[in-house]
Amino acid sequence: MLDIQTHMDFVGQGKAERWSRLIITVFGVIGLIYGAIVQQFSQTVYILGAGFLLSSLITIPPWPLFRRNPLKWQKPIQTDGSSGKSSPSSESGDEGKKKKK
Repeated sequence: MLDIQTHMDFVGQGKAERWSRLIITVFGVIGLIYGAIVQQFSQTVYILGAGFLLSSLITIPPWPLFRRNPLKWQKPIQTDGSSGKSSPSSESGDEGKKKKK
């Protein structure tokens, strides 16, 4: 089937956050200046809305740009209940329960 990636790594999340703030800020400033020139607040809102849509299109999907630093997961520990060995945590826990004389 299709192998569509649906995650973003931590570094990619930081990049997406910075890009979205930058795009929305730039469009907000441009919209404010243009709206003041033409004396129409609605033009400011339209330009800011266009910036929001562009920012959403760039930063919400997990583009490969945002998946370049995957986490290095540790390998799982194989536990076998039939080996008869007790775990280190249970041994140290019993020592604390002994009565003092």
